[in-house]
Amino acid sequence: MSSPHDFDFFHGAWDVRHRRRTDFLDPDSDWTEFPGTSRCLPLFDGTANLDEVDMPRLSAKGATLRLFDPATERWSLNWASSISGTLFPPVFGRFEDGRGAFYGDDTHDGKEVRVRFVWSGISATSARWEQAFSVDGGDTWLTNWIMEFTRPSGTPAG
Repeated sequence: MSSPHDFDFFHGAWDVRHRRRTDFLDPDSDWTEFPGTSRCLPLFDGTANLDEVDMPRLSAKGATLRLFDPATERWSLNWASSISGTLFPPVFGRFEDGRGAFYGDDTHDGKEVRVRFVWSGISATSARWEQAFSVDGGDTWLTNWIMEFTRPSGTPAG
């Protein structure tokens, strides 16, 4: 069962190891790896949060606003990029058994895509986020971005 405190683990500072496909829709494209940082702040007594991820290699920052809807017990995750200056369509979902899965619809390079975000491997000092796209309505998925989060040395959670 999802709750307003599902993302409490994410509050505070993180080091991030990014792995991204060079082409988000090509399963044969190469992976690139680069470091980054992230900081997440709780809002609305924990039923929402806002994080900013800094990706110097891409000369970019991203931000995610997460909001918990107590009526549906679902989260909406709303991503924005400093490159485009736009808010992308949200993904919606919940946590079950320590894994969060969130789905939505978007376009990439002019193609309609189904989007999936997955949060897993969650502890006080680490977490994993994955993004995958589907061009066939969710029958098959191509993981195209992975972020491995670890707490910086000597940094307390939250």
